[in-house]
Amino acid sequence: MEITQAVAALTPSLIEMRRDFHRHPELAFQEVRTSAKLAAFLESLGLEVTRGIAQTGVVARLKGARPGKTVLVRADIDALPIQEASGVAYASQTPGVMHACGHDGHAAIAAHVAAVLAGFKDRLEGEVRFAFQPAEEIVAGARPMVEAGVLEGVDRVVGLHLYSLMPAGKVGVRPGPSMAAADAFTIHLQGKGAHAAMPHEGVDTVLMASQIIVALQSLVSRETDPIQTAVITIATLRAGEGAHNIIPETAELKGTLRTFDAALREKLIRRIEELSRGIALAMGGSAEVVWLPGSPAVVNDAVMVERFRQVARQVVGEEGVLEVPPVMGGDDMAEFLNRCPGVYFWLGAGDPDPSRNRPHHHPGFWIDDERALPLGVELLVRSVLDFLHD
Repeated sequence: MEITQAVAALTPSLIEMRRDFHRHPELAFQEVRTSAKLAAFLESLGLEVTRGIAQTGVVARLKGARPGKTVLVRADIDALPIQEASGVAYASQTPGVMHACGHDGHAAIAAHVAAVLAGFKDRLEGEVRFAFQPAEEIVAGARPMVEAGVLEGVDRVVGLHLYSLMPAGKVGVRPGPSMAAADAFTIHLQGKGAHAAMPHEGVDTVLMASQIIVALQSLVSRETDPIQTAVITIATLRAGEGAHNIIPETAELKGTLRTFDAALREKLIRRIEELSRGIALAMGGSAEVVWLPGSPAVVNDAVMVERFRQVARQVVGEEGVLEVPPVMGGDDMAEFLNRCPGVYFWLGAGDPDPSRNRPHHHPGFWIDDERALPLGVELLVRSVLDFLHD
């Protein structure tokens, strides 16, 4: 009850911080204002704070009065290049940028977990470390944080993701693979330009791109075990300058590969390259496949999931803890969980009426912060206190 009361006392500050971040969203590696606000807040609590980790990340350490385990709480802080259309009073004041995935809530929750635990510092065993990570939306922030030593000495990791399509008051979690590995690629095609009336004099990159798009789908339907799961999506095709009568000399495809199995991931990366180059070569052109840094699958430790479930049941009841299916969306929380046992759970933040909710990365994205955020703080505080002990 003492924790619940502490969370309640901090709820006005929690909501205000989240809405302030929402009004002032910042894109990946541009989170200067956000990280400065977080660092100042954490320093005011007496935590040991390091700024500028992975460019714009913040790490804070809360050391207890007695030795024990070290638990890391991770929260991402970046926004998306989306024009907000949610209609909320605290909507983004930055044109074309919006917190449409809940990272503003994640940051505010983790900061206030630190505030609650700082109040119990004299009774705390071990260390709680907080990693406020930039650039999750481009899966480029977690790895440099890990390389900077954020996980050194850490025994367990925990984090949450707000979920707008799950009613506030519900918690979702699963052991094992929870979110997919997400790899992005660009295929640059080179052909030979020609007049549309004389296609035999050129090498048509539009036709080349079309053949590649269709062929890539066979990698899932005919080269992947049906028991396994994979998704290959081509999201962008660019070719030509808008003319009706010119065969373009170059074309560009952009897409993503999503998998759960590491061996399948490696195989499909190789086959996407082989198939793209082979088709382009067969048609008289060439293809270059460029991969952007991806992240592995988010895999929850089974023991840690069960411990979290026991904690969550005490907070939201048996009926409030759901076992959710894996999702093909990615998250570079995987970089932390790949190196340290832990759990990443979904926190419901939507309305009980599904018609009121919008999916993540939608201009109308909305969360019930008054109901969801205090619950997130309490769940993380109680989980950290449990994870600090064997």
